[in-house]
Amino acid sequence: MATGRTHRPATRSRGIPEATVARLPLYLRALTALSERSVPTVSSEELAVAAGVNSAKLRKDFSYLGSYGTRGVGYDVEYLVYQISRELGLTQDWPVVIVGIGNLGAALANYGGFASRGFRVAALIDADPEMAGKPVAGIPVQHTDELERIISDNGVSIGVIATPAGGAQQVCERLVAAGVTSILNFAPTVLTVPDGVDVRKVDLSIELQILAFHEQRKAGEEAAAAEAGTPPPIRSTAASRKGPDGEVPAVMPA
Repeated sequence: MATGRTHRPATRSRGIPEATVARLPLYLRALTALSERSVPTVSSEELAVAAGVNSAKLRKDFSYLGSYGTRGVGYDVEYLVYQISRELGLTQDWPVVIVGIGNLGAALANYGGFASRGFRVAALIDADPEMAGKPVAGIPVQHTDELERIISDNGVSIGVIATPAGGAQQVCERLVAAGVTSILNFAPTVLTVPDGVDVRKVDLSIELQILAFHEQRKAGEEAAAAEAGTPPPIRSTAASRKGPDGEVPAVMPA
């Protein structure tokens, strides 16, 4: 099997940089919130603040989509929602399977944001025979013995792995062999996949460790300032700006 990787090369078929692709969901989230409030247009500065990026970067990103705002008016919110949704492939239905229905897998199954963003949970799969048939979020859990048939019957190309680390690679290999080409990995391990398969890793412990680093650094700065008898340094809030739904936008790879 080929060396593991976590994303495709820097550009995609239409020449959109991967970093821009990673920011499109942030723009879409901010635009959706504006649309729900019936806001017809938005300036690049307002949208950049809502998405947590700078306005120059936003305008550059939108130029890759062929979308340019009107001076004095801004961007048409509904058109941008459609345009970004189409670019992300969200104008079609994407069946998803979740493998590993422990606490995390069950929480993901109950997450209501999948359906509203173009994703349908087609099946929940677990290796525990006692879980088979039990409903989670209204969907009966199926045993891993059925994995290949489920993927084939539902035309699944996206799989979510929420298993313990020890079983994640085997699950990944079965998903890939059955035709899954995109994987969202919550297991605390690095997966090895062949060319043509995309893996996005979500590691909550790593994110907490990064936050702990920043907390330690802030405490050190404040202690040093107190010892020197000077006010603590002013820190920019740009990195912690919240999105329109109250969530801090994830830092995407450049």
